[in-house]
Amino acid sequence: MELKMRLCVALLSLSLCLGLMGHVRAQEEADDMEMDVEDAIDDMQEEDVEEEEQQVPASPPVPTVTYKAPEPMGEHYFAESFDKGTLHGWVLSQAKKDGIDEDIAKYDGKWEVEEMKDTKLPGDKGLVLKSKAKHHAISALLLRPFTFDTKPLIVQYEVNFQTGIDCGGAYVKLLSQTPDLDLEEFVDKTAYTIMFGPDKCGEDYKLHFIFRHKNPKTGEFEEKHAKKPDADLRTYYTDKKTHLYTLVLNPDNSFEILIDQTVVNSGSLLNDMTPPINPPAEIEDPDDHKPEDWDERPKIQDPDAVKPEDWDEDAPAKIPDEDAVKPDGWLDDEPEYISDPDALKPEDWDEDMDGEWEAPQIPNPACETAPGCGLWQRPVIDNPNYKGKWKPPMIDNPNYQGVWKPRKIPNPDFFEDLHPFRMTPISAVGLELWSMSSDIFFDNFFVTSDRNVAERWAADGWGLKKAAEGAAEPGLVNQMITAAEEKPWLWIVYVLTVAVPLVLIIVFCCTGKKSSASTSAAEYKKTDAPQPDVKEEAEEEEAKEEESEAKKSEEEDSTGEAEEAAENDKKDGNTSSEKSEDDILRRSPRSRKPRKD
Repeated sequence: MELKMRLCVALLSLSLCLGLMGHVRAQEEADDMEMDVEDAIDDMQEEDVEEEEQQVPASPPVPTVTYKAPEPMGEHYFAESFDKGTLHGWVLSQAKKDGIDEDIAKYDGKWEVEEMKDTKLPGDKGLVLKSKAKHHAISALLLRPFTFDTKPLIVQYEVNFQTGIDCGGAYVKLLSQTPDLDLEEFVDKTAYTIMFGPDKCGEDYKLHFIFRHKNPKTGEFEEKHAKKPDADLRTYYTDKKTHLYTLVLNPDNSFEILIDQTVVNSGSLLNDMTPPINPPAEIEDPDDHKPEDWDERPKIQDPDAVKPEDWDEDAPAKIPDEDAVKPDGWLDDEPEYISDPDALKPEDWDEDMDGEWEAPQIPNPACETAPGCGLWQRPVIDNPNYKGKWKPPMIDNPNYQGVWKPRKIPNPDFFEDLHPFRMTPISAVGLELWSMSSDIFFDNFFVTSDRNVAERWAADGWGLKKAAEGAAEPGLVNQMITAAEEKPWLWIVYVLTVAVPLVLIIVFCCTGKKSSASTSAAEYKKTDAPQPDVKEEAEEEEAKEEESEAKKSEEEDSTGEAEEAAENDKKDGNTSSEKSEDDILRRSPRSRKPRKD
């Protein structure tokens, strides 16, 4: 029965799969038929333009998102959406980079304000890096300098690698407020306070957050790098979508880095920067040197150990196997390789230049059927008497003093800055980049001290882009159908993905375990668990049934005899009713009590 059930399930599954595939094939044939009908209609329209045109129902239009330029709604220091279509307020660098060839030293990379190539939001423009293998530098002043005191700093902007990114950056620099700041001379060495944004070369995906910390003792600046994010950043560089990069710095020295309003890195300026903000209070004494008699060896050779007399250092590691026997049929006189008899000397062979010509060597055909050819040698085996070079055993060094380290002295350069957030004020935003990829799209730069204002700006700018890109993307079903059209074997995957779970559900839900005695006995045999005496129980049940049937049969016989006796008494009329009754009771097995007269 169980086998039949499983066969039914298998047939049901097979029919389901065939049905689905047939449906797909029918749909394809229907599409082909519809295309043929449309072609016929087009031909008829060409022959007779006056005939009535047949309208084909159009697919529903893709929902559109209307673009509106974002406007800052609160306190801010910089806001740029580029929707005016110009670089008004931005300054192109006219400088040259030091220390490189003159041909590539100029910052002559091209910038344009334009829409994205495959824009889903007509009217939305941005700043586009247009040149490959060029130095680019462009900057703009803030509305007013930002001073790091009691308010947080929020910096955010959008990036889209329209053609992907091979090697290059898309980071922004917040330029320091200095008396000699000249945006036309903006170069890589121009003083900046913060550098933030994506960078990639090869398979190294980075998201920079670097700030220049001023040493309060020396006045020198040192770059401090945030720890590497734990998140996988690959997708943000390869999906060709617009992503929102946000940096949040708080007066309590905490920081957050977000991509698309999701935190990908966070920490503290005091604890999560490399090198650390504050130097160690003590350092190793550079004038301290290890004493000559300092013993750092934890183990030494036992000086009292003696090599055993029977230790043979000259015994070889391998010896010939004396038990080996040359195989029968070994051809001692046949070489393993012979000259190719079919080889011919090339016509252009010059013995004066090329030397004497020799035919190439080939395997000896005579050795193909033999166990071997040439001089037979015994195989080698491990030498059981091999011990190698004797060395004294190692013991603990009684003079061990540990690993020597220089003594510690107070660090003359020590300082403690508990407020690294108080950085150098910033007065401009700049992009100073080298890239091997073009068409990098930047948009919606924003600097503020109010996170709510930044989020509102992001919703009005990046939020619209995200909504437009989402509306333009096909649904999951359409994506699956499109993929299957390119790769027809995916239909099998789809069918199996639906059929296999359905089959498993049917098998596990509709087939159960047997409850018969044979199944139970088999399971007892599998587990070796004690089982009741089935035979005794069966015999008891059978005895009870036989006894019950015997009683029933006896009652029927007694009743029949009583009735027969009564009829005879009526016929003969020789006995009284009392005697008949007494005879019935006497004959009946139920009446065994003495009758009371």
